[in-house]
Amino acid sequence: MGVSEEVRAMSAVVDRLAAKHPDVARRVIEDVVQDEHRSLDAGRLRDFVPVLVEHAARDRLRTLHD
Repeated sequence: MGVSEEVRAMSAVVDRLAAKHPDVARRVIEDVVQDEHRSLDAGRLRDFVPVLVEHAARDRLRTLHD
């Protein structure tokens, strides 16, 4: 996965999470996604990064409601 594809994928992750969490400010979702993305930034295999970021961000956002 190239850099531009990964950037588009992260944008899509934000869009999906914003739709699932309409009560959370989009900026908060963007920050969570960026934080999770940074935590995986050192990896060499990039193909699964968007999926891993989405799962981790979704879990963190879910805890905002508990």
